[in-house]
Amino acid sequence: MARTHTIVGLDIGTTKIGAIIAEVDSDGQLNVVGVGKSPSHGLRRGVVVNLEKTVQSITTAVEEAELMAGVEVHSVYAGIAGDHIRSINSRGVIAVSRQDNEITKTDIVRVIDAAKAVAIPMDREIIHVLPQEFIVDDQGGITDPVGMSGVRLEAEVHIVTGAVTSAQNIYKAVRRAGLEVSDIVLEPLASSYAVLDDDEKELGVALLDIGGGTADVAIFHGGSIRHTAVIGLGGDNVTQDISVGLRTPLARAEELKKQHGCALKDLVDESEMIMVPGVGGREPREVPRLYLADIIEARMEEIFHLTLREIRKTDYADLLNAGLVITGGASTIEGAPELAEQVFHCPVKRGIPRGVGGLSESVSEPMYATGVGLVLYGRQFQNELSLIGGVSDERVFEKILNRMKKWMDFF
Repeated sequence: MARTHTIVGLDIGTTKIGAIIAEVDSDGQLNVVGVGKSPSHGLRRGVVVNLEKTVQSITTAVEEAELMAGVEVHSVYAGIAGDHIRSINSRGVIAVSRQDNEITKTDIVRVIDAAKAVAIPMDREIIHVLPQEFIVDDQGGITDPVGMSGVRLEAEVHIVTGAVTSAQNIYKAVRRAGLEVSDIVLEPLASSYAVLDDDEKELGVALLDIGGGTADVAIFHGGSIRHTAVIGLGGDNVTQDISVGLRTPLARAEELKKQHGCALKDLVDESEMIMVPGVGGREPREVPRLYLADIIEARMEEIFHLTLREIRKTDYADLLNAGLVITGGASTIEGAPELAEQVFHCPVKRGIPRGVGGLSESVSEPMYATGVGLVLYGRQFQNELSLIGGVSDERVFEKILNRMKKWMDFF
């Protein structure tokens, strides 16, 4: 039986580089066939600070996934994050072009082009233009106006921008690793494909993806993305606090966080003790686990409060009827959902990646949410290209090619 085509997601994170290879079967189901992971040594807060080390980490992760899958990877959907990410909402208006007033796919492209015609600083690049809703002759709440009749077509869109140099460096690192970039995807958007369902997005939900260097926020309501933001704190800050507070090396602090960490000290037995490795040849010592929980709770509470402040800046703070979903590596700390519930005063759950088959148990942890989301995004992206056709199809490819050409001019 011949292999079907593959989709590869490359999660370029602060603490790890993750590669997930998935095959699309004849029914359109995604089956994970390869997973690779490598420590990330060349990034800080989602931004490349050492190109060669980043290239090495990407190569290691992809080769591990290729070995497991038995396929050779040529292109990837790469994630982008970092506190340079900014987002705005915009509106575009056009007159319907056909004489019979029927809205076509060409009109959709035109109105989205009009919506994204906003002033963007020279050092920033548009990463995504995400339609929220269409308005036909003052009738709003329309998700697909193609085929409808109208004179005036409007589009509400969410525009995500990032620093040009950060995107260039990610693109350059992937190219140096011998791979092509199918598209660059905002990581919280990718994670939403893996951990949120349509009902949550319709009711209103906030997604908090807590990675190593940053915590990424995405707000959905009415089935569309409404706001994105990046908090410049993550799991690495928790590890550093443990290292300083318990006077132990960073590597040992990370182990303590994973093995004994708790984000809510009320859940810890006061009599429970843990062994803390010494530094510089000093003897290990025994301390109450409550000390560790106290350190973790302070930093996690700060991350949650900063997220809450970001959510309250929007018009959707009181419309998140489905509550909050936390995912990412730091969300696996015991007590994280319970602490979040105390801060946000709403239902909170830990987001586990879903929507894929095959080796799904290998990626059924929150740390793989972005990687799984990237392959799910890739499948939808390819499906949309196959359905659009005509002028719109050319415009989509033109958009990607132009973006890549602009970035390559920098090198």
